[in-house]
Amino acid sequence: MSLYHELSGKWGPRAQLALDTIAMRPRRQVATYCIFAMDIPLMERLTGNAPGSYVADPNRIYLAFQNLAGTCFIDQYIPDNPLTMGQEGYEQDTAKTATTGAEHVVVDDMLIDTPEAVVEHMERVAWPRLRKEIELFDAQDPATIERFIAAESAIQARFSPAILKGPYVTALPVVHYGRYGYENYLMAYALYPEVMEKDFAQQAELANKRNQLYAAAIVRGGMPRLLRLDHDLADSRGTLVDVKSLDRLWFPHFQRSIRPLLDAGIRLIWHCDGNLMEMVPRLIGCGITGFQGFQYEDGMDYEKICRMKGRNGEDLLIIGGVSVTRTLPMGTPQDVKDQIKWLVDSGPKVGLFLGPSSSITPRTNHENIRTLLEGLAYYREHGRD
Repeated sequence: MSLYHELSGKWGPRAQLALDTIAMRPRRQVATYCIFAMDIPLMERLTGNAPGSYVADPNRIYLAFQNLAGTCFIDQYIPDNPLTMGQEGYEQDTAKTATTGAEHVVVDDMLIDTPEAVVEHMERVAWPRLRKEIELFDAQDPATIERFIAAESAIQARFSPAILKGPYVTALPVVHYGRYGYENYLMAYALYPEVMEKDFAQQAELANKRNQLYAAAIVRGGMPRLLRLDHDLADSRGTLVDVKSLDRLWFPHFQRSIRPLLDAGIRLIWHCDGNLMEMVPRLIGCGITGFQGFQYEDGMDYEKICRMKGRNGEDLLIIGGVSVTRTLPMGTPQDVKDQIKWLVDSGPKVGLFLGPSSSITPRTNHENIRTLLEGLAYYREHGRD
């Protein structure tokens, strides 16, 4: 029996609110989602810990901050993430990658300097490796399933019954700009669509097997049946590639990859970065029944999305966030209050979490962050008007 089974009926009020929200049970109170804060001095000060405490014990301070913030639900547990960023942002000596300014993109000792080099690497190196992984992966391996359950249970044990830990895994075909860099990968995508589809098809085959295993572990382990999928396919202007090309090349394989999770009754929600309004109905058509994040300033229509239904007519689960790119860093405390009220008033009547829209960067207005925490506490404790 997993820890989740043992905690059944023993959850604290915040964790129970999260469970009810995930189950789409009517609650007047609104659950609080994880507060992804990156400002270490702020977390130390608000939790009453001395400077330097976070570096010495990130798990303790991170959880102390989440409890101070009244967090009900955490899926992605990343206490080390704030350690990657200084008070002025990423440090100058941070290693540059294919998407963050590397002068040369080298993958498996191959220089990726043309779209043809992307294709060559896929065919010579990536696909043989992928086919071997597909061949060897056992979607029913009981030892791997038990390890997954044990890992999630160990994090839940850190939280105590106060905060609910949800599973966080993403297995789906990805657009490989992160491996090859935007320029040459996106040129290869445009020039060699048949290669891209073959790549997505093979990725989906492995992802389907992985999701069979994850679904078995989530159900057997008694975990919350909610997964947030995370793959950025848009910027502030829209999708990175023509959405109609995704209809042909990507969406069919994405849908195949997530089928085991849907068959197991696990609700899937999508993390929103940039303007992916064109993708929203397509994602819903594949079985996605919820969204998190929202960059409203880029054209994400929160009110419209909250009125949408899943492909079977079900309500969507929404994790609405106060904007970390506009409202929190540049607005006033009244702007923060107004946006929280708007998120609640315009959001779904069941299945709503509140938090920030993404990670809160260092030097974000501290008064606004305190106002955010006060607003979350109000709706979590007093509920909707």
